[in-house]
Amino acid sequence: MTLTSSRSPWAVPAAAGALIAVAAAASFSAGVNPFSSSHAGGGGDAPLALSHVLMTAAAVVAGLPIAVKAVRALRHRTVAIDLLVSVAAIGALVIGEVWEAAAVTFLFSVGHALEARTMTRTRSALAELVAAAPDVAVVLRDSDQVEVPSADVVPGETVLVKSGVKVPVDGVVIAGAAALDEASITGESVPVEKTEGDQVFAGTVAGSGFLQVRATGVGADTTLARIVHRVEEAQDAKARAQTFLERFSAWYTPAIIVLAVVTAVLTGDVVIALTLLVIGCPGALVISIPVAVVAGIGRGARDGVLVKGGEHLEASARIDTVALDKTGTLTEGRPQLTDVVVLAPGLGRDDVLTWAARAEAGSEHPLARPVLAAAHAERLPVAGLPERTEPVPGMGVVATIGGHDVAVGNLPLLAAQGITDDRGAAAEVDRLAALGRTPMVVALDGQVIGVVAVADRVRSGARELVARLHASGVTRVVMLTGDNRRVAEAVAAEVGVDEVRAHLLPEDKLAVIRELQAEGRTVAMVGDGVNDAPALATAHVGIAMGAAGTGLAIETADVALMTDDLLRVPHAIALARRTVSVMRQNIALAVVTVAVLLAGVLAGGVTMAVGMLVHEGSVLVVILNAMRLLRRRDDGPGAVRPVPRSTATEPQPA
Repeated sequence: MTLTSSRSPWAVPAAAGALIAVAAAASFSAGVNPFSSSHAGGGGDAPLALSHVLMTAAAVVAGLPIAVKAVRALRHRTVAIDLLVSVAAIGALVIGEVWEAAAVTFLFSVGHALEARTMTRTRSALAELVAAAPDVAVVLRDSDQVEVPSADVVPGETVLVKSGVKVPVDGVVIAGAAALDEASITGESVPVEKTEGDQVFAGTVAGSGFLQVRATGVGADTTLARIVHRVEEAQDAKARAQTFLERFSAWYTPAIIVLAVVTAVLTGDVVIALTLLVIGCPGALVISIPVAVVAGIGRGARDGVLVKGGEHLEASARIDTVALDKTGTLTEGRPQLTDVVVLAPGLGRDDVLTWAARAEAGSEHPLARPVLAAAHAERLPVAGLPERTEPVPGMGVVATIGGHDVAVGNLPLLAAQGITDDRGAAAEVDRLAALGRTPMVVALDGQVIGVVAVADRVRSGARELVARLHASGVTRVVMLTGDNRRVAEAVAAEVGVDEVRAHLLPEDKLAVIRELQAEGRTVAMVGDGVNDAPALATAHVGIAMGAAGTGLAIETADVALMTDDLLRVPHAIALARRTVSVMRQNIALAVVTVAVLLAGVLAGGVTMAVGMLVHEGSVLVVILNAMRLLRRRDDGPGAVRPVPRSTATEPQPA
């Protein structure tokens, strides 16, 4: 917090420090210890009188901003910590302890400056994000390249992105190719190749290549702007522990004042009473939480992990159960053809796949896409639509192609079509389902000719994700999916989750989250931020994957991971636990320091200046401890290790 909004936070302590130094020099020139009150009157000794005036001036310079803040707080019916220092300093001046008054106000102002400097340092992640926003853009207008402020780009315009410049808008590549550094958005250090149809984000940097981008988001509507807004809000949001400490200080401060008054009455020693006021300031205690929260959230923002606020950071540190959506989270969400089994004599693999693809050409079922994609990739003759397409709900599709009847679907579809001889299709269906694939039987003119199977590919980091979650202290990892149980269990076995819940509708996922919470568990739900919205909103911590470009996820999720990198999940949990650990360390240090100093004052031997010096030292230690969070950690169960795309392993079918 700054003492004034118009100058550096170090202006006041610098001025007060200079006055104290000159005062000390004047006293030393007179052969007197400047840090003693024995020379207070000064009489006719000009150097001593000058020293007395300068010490008083130092106390006024350093103490006036503190007193102003105390008065403002009183106007809002708040007894602030600044009031303790103000009363103590004024009392010291009244009884002639000018050195004590100057020292206390000077050290307290140094503490304020340190706090302000630290908050600026820990908010550097936000400053870096703001600095990432480009100022200008080159757009095509009437076939001419025109340089305009990035905020003046109109959605739909074509923006040119050349090598070495920042992308000024969110958009879609319509021509060209380039490698973009997306670290400002995703925290990923490896450049990403962008070609036609790919999405790009404002603030990313083109390392090489040339792109033409159709603008879709400009100014405040860009992903970068939403991230800056979210981090800004999150760093200002208070953790529950911070709110508790503020309520605590509202009672603690009056209690210290009462203790000082009682001590003065019982002992008749005003100096001890004033010293109690100063030593009792819980400055380190009050700053212990906010400085840790800001540092933790800032570190997360640099790593592509957006945390909504201190409360969610604390909740993330308590997570013991993680619920993972299967499709799009553990798996890629893009089913692919994995198997073609031929069951009819005289036919080959291409024949089975061709008939299946031609029948699926008129189907809207999601599983039709991977069959058609595989047929096109293999250049099979599937052009054109069937003469007739009849979807059979829950079973498959029946089509008429060139006078032939083709059926593609599950085993009940065969029975519905009056086909009794499955030629071993049932056994193949069981085998493929046990492997986590979705099989579909293909029949031609009432005869089974084969089985095709599709599967969603498990992400390459899925098994490591579960392993790191367990290593970080998560005791239960649950997979939620709408798929059938055999497919779900096959995926679960591959990635190592503890429990599977299958055949779930969105409302069923919500019920599972509530069931886990009813068991007393702290639950995190990991999903895509849209389809899993009810479960994400109900969980103690909702974690949205791949939120870059998804404004809804950035605004609504408790934690938004800007990439689809699964290892960001344990990284986020580890960061939260580190942050809460720092909070606890800071609170313990602050409480012990105040308790020891108060005991020292009451027992004798701790002066006002010495106590304040130790107190401000504890503030500095608390600040330095919190700033450790700003360092990136590259080891441990929550570490994020970027994998170069050229060496990444290819995910295998589920």
